[in-house]
Order: sequence, then C-alpha cells, then structure tokens
Amino acid sequence: MASEAQDLATRYADVRARTERLAAPLSPEDQVVQSMPDASPTKWHRAHTTWFFAEFVLHADGTSDRMWDRPEYRFLYNSYYDAVGARHPRPQRGLVTRPSMSEVADYRAHVDKEMTELLAGGVEPSLADVIMLGTHHEEQHQELLLMDIKHALSMNPAVGPAYSDQVVVPAADPGPANWVDVAGGLADVGVDHLADGRFSFDSEGPQHEVRLYDFALADRLVTAGEWIEFIADGGYQRPELWKSDGWYRSLDEGWTAPEYWRPDPDDAERWWIHTLTGIRSVDPHEPVVHVSHYEADAYATWAGARLPTEFEWERAATGLAPTGNVLDEERAGFSFHPAAAGAATGELRQMYGDCWEWTSSAYEPYPGFSVADGAIGEYNGKFMSGQQVLRGGCVFTPPAHSRATYRNFFHPHTRWHASGVRLATNRH
Repeated sequence: MASEAQDLATRYADVRARTERLAAPLSPEDQVVQSMPDASPTKWHRAHTTWFFAEFVLHADGTSDRMWDRPEYRFLYNSYYDAVGARHPRPQRGLVTRPSMSEVADYRAHVDKEMTELLAGGVEPSLADVIMLGTHHEEQHQELLLMDIKHALSMNPAVGPAYSDQVVVPAADPGPANWVDVAGGLADVGVDHLADGRFSFDSEGPQHEVRLYDFALADRLVTAGEWIEFIADGGYQRPELWKSDGWYRSLDEGWTAPEYWRPDPDDAERWWIHTLTGIRSVDPHEPVVHVSHYEADAYATWAGARLPTEFEWERAATGLAPTGNVLDEERAGFSFHPAAAGAATGELRQMYGDCWEWTSSAYEPYPGFSVADGAIGEYNGKFMSGQQVLRGGCVFTPPAHSRATYRNFFHPHTRWHASGVRLATNRH
C-alpha cells in the first residue's frame, strides 16, 4: 500500500509539472487569448485542472483549511459540472483577465502543496481513484492546451508565430498504402473494469461482445500528398462524395483544404501549413491532419473505401504495442507534428500517435454502461450524443492515453484537433 501511495504521489507531481513545461514557452498574452468558442485559454486550462483537485479531492476530504479562499474560482473554473453549481460560459473564458497569471500560478502552487501533504498522509481507495482520474483529466487538458494554442497562434496575421523552434527534417516517402486483412468473428471489446486493474475511463466499458465481418485496414494513415490529389480532383466541389450535413457545413465554412493549410499565391500546386514550429510547406509524405469527420468520410468515398468502425479498429489494434509518435516534449527532434509512417513492414503502421483516427461509429454508451453517482458522473456520459469516436491518439496525446480501448470523441464538423484518416474496406 505504501508503494501504491508513493506511485500516486509521483504521478501527481509528474503530471502537474508537465502542464507547466507545456505552458512555459507561452507569453502572458498567449495564455489569456481564446480564439474560438471550442478552444480555451492556456491560463484557463492551468486553473481548471487545479480546480478539479480542489473540488473533487480537497473539498471532498472535508479539511476546510486546505481550501483556497477565493470562492469565485469555483464559478470561473468549473467546466461543465452542473451538479457542482453555476459556471462561467465557455465562449467567454478569454474575457476573464482577472485573476491574473500570477494568481493562477499561486492557485496551482497552493493546491499542489495541499495535495502533496494529503498524499503523504495516505488516502482512502475511493479518493485515490478520484486523484488518479484527476491526473488523467489533466493529461487530456495538456492535449487540449496544445490544440488550443495552435489555433490561437494561427490567428496572428501574415506568418503565425512558432510555439517551438525545433527544426523539422523533411519526411521520407512511406511508400504506397497496403491492405492488412483482419479476420471477423465474435470479439470482446472494451474494458472489464472489475478484472482490469489498470486505469481506464468509464466510457471504455463494460466489456462486451460484438460480431465483426472480415475486413481490411490500410497499413498507414492517408498522407498529405494523397489529400492534395483529392483536392486536385475536385474533392471539395463534388457533392456526391459527401454526406448532406458535411456538404452544407463545408459550403457554409468555405472548406477547400484541411485546417491550417494555405494556398501558395505564386504556385497553384503548392500549399503551406501552420504548425507549432511555424509556417512551412506541406510535406506530402506526412499524414494529413486537422480534417473533420465529414472530410474524412468524403475522402474515403472518393478513394473507393470507407472509415473503420471503432470495433474494427480496436480488434486490429489489440495486441499491438501502444507506442508511437505521441507527446514527448523533451525528446530530441520532437516537432509537435505528425511524422511519416516509415517503411512498410507488412503489418499495421501508425496505429498509435501521429493523428487521432476518425471512425464511422457514433459515441454511444456500451451495453450495461451506467453513469457514476454525483458530479463525477458528468465526466463522459453526458456527451454521448451527436459525436463521433476517434481512436489511437495523436502527437499531442500523453503516452498514458495510448491503449486499444481508449475512445476519444468530437463533433463531426470539428477540425482543430489533430485528426487524420485510416481507410478500411470489406473482405466479406
């Protein structure tokens, strides 16, 4: 038990430190801006993740002298937990200039001090579970922090400023995509929360059985070069390729290419891309990234294929090592951008990292799923409507979130997250 408590304390400290490292390259002005309603300021992410521990751990511990003496923080930094109380509207988070950056830093330091003391004294298993959830929650916000600041920096006129000064080396050609056959049959999917002692979110279970038919997955992600061919063939102007909702969304928002792509005014065949290392030419060998589910589905139709279901993806990923180009900001050469797949091996490539992979599956509860009691029950269940599942993780995803059962979800029109495309086809 002592070793488990120490492991939890170490994990808490490591996760909190990473958030501060990710925020460190940003100026105070960078950290307060909100570039669209779906995004949040870096300052808000730093405060909200702290609020989670203050609200659900320190407040639940019942030790009042551990609490922060600014009650307005409960209103400002609650995200969507209606059971906790009123909250500041999400689209207006960028208008909150007070508390200041230094006050938010003090808030984080205070909660970290109290959490460290609490963990040193030992906590009950139920509270330890909430703390573990809080660390995974903060890792989700580390990914959001990078997604959101990428969007904010892209709003700067002319040339978007860089988050990182890492020099990007041109990618090697990954070669043509090949099909990898996967046998159908009955498959167990999801997590057995009672039998599996590792952390997982409630929406990853209960484990249940599904019927799959023989299928095949592309052995790598769709590349930017292949997407340029889709554009050149009129992919954004051909309604027969698109679902109706996607077609009209594309027209309304003027989509002609993935998010962050900009046409070269002097060369009709060349594209530029905004990345966290600045503006550069689109590398045709890298995976295409920042496309919506609607675009992914239209591309799959154009290519004579389809998107995989989330259960097909999980079946194919089960047994593969959950490693890949995920968030590792301290690794030499890490560029905060998807990398090329590498040479073909006859097996699946890029199943983890680089880009979240859109599936054709709606984000719905598994059979037997039930929402937990209290405000914590609002974590996932309330979002199971109108959203699509993505699998595999991306270059902004912390390594602890790479597993075959992890279900990410976004609305089908969204593009600012690092999402890409893996094709599937029938074999029955």
